[in-house]
Amino acid sequence: MNPTAFLIRPSEARDIAGITAIYDWNVQRGTGTFELESPDDAEMARRRDAVLGNGLPWLVAERDGRVVGYAYASPFRPRRAYRFCLEDSIYLADGARGFGLGKLLLAELIARCQARGARQMLAVIGDSGNRASIAVHRALGFEPVGLLAAAGWKFERWLDVVIMQRELGPGASAVPVDASR
Repeated sequence: MNPTAFLIRPSEARDIAGITAIYDWNVQRGTGTFELESPDDAEMARRRDAVLGNGLPWLVAERDGRVVGYAYASPFRPRRAYRFCLEDSIYLADGARGFGLGKLLLAELIARCQARGARQMLAVIGDSGNRASIAVHRALGFEPVGLLAAAGWKFERWLDVVIMQRELGPGASAVPVDASR
C-alpha cells in the first residue's frame, strides 16, 4: 500500500460507519484503547460531534473510497486552564498498518492544531508494548514524559499507559493569543 494513495481529509457524517468499524476492531483486538465494549454508530457520531463542537479536527484517511484510518484531537482536560493542551487519538484499519498512514494522519493533525493556536499535544498511549504508536509519536517530535504502570486490565493482563508530549508552535515560550480569556 503506497502512502501517497491515501486521501487525508476532514471527516464527514457519512464516515461514521467506517470509523465505528475501525474502532470496533481496535476495541476487540487491540490494546491501544482500554475500552472493553465497542460503541455503536450513534455513540461514535456523538463523540465526533463533541470534538467538532470544540472546534477541533477529526480527520479520516481514505483509500479507494473507503475509510482506513482516522485521527482526532480532544481537550486533554475540561478545565479552562488546559485549553491550549490537546490529546491526540489515532486508529487504523487492520490492513492499513505498516504503511506510514499513522504518521501521515498525526502530521496533519498536528498542523491543524497548531494553526488553531494549541501549544501542547499529549499522546496517552495504551500499552507500553505498543511500539508502533510510540515510534510514530517519537518520529514527529513527541518525548516520553510519564508511565502509568499497570493502569488498565484488558485481555487478562495488566497494561501500562505511556504518556508522550510535544510542543506545538511556540509552545510555552510565548503568551497565547487568548490568554486573557
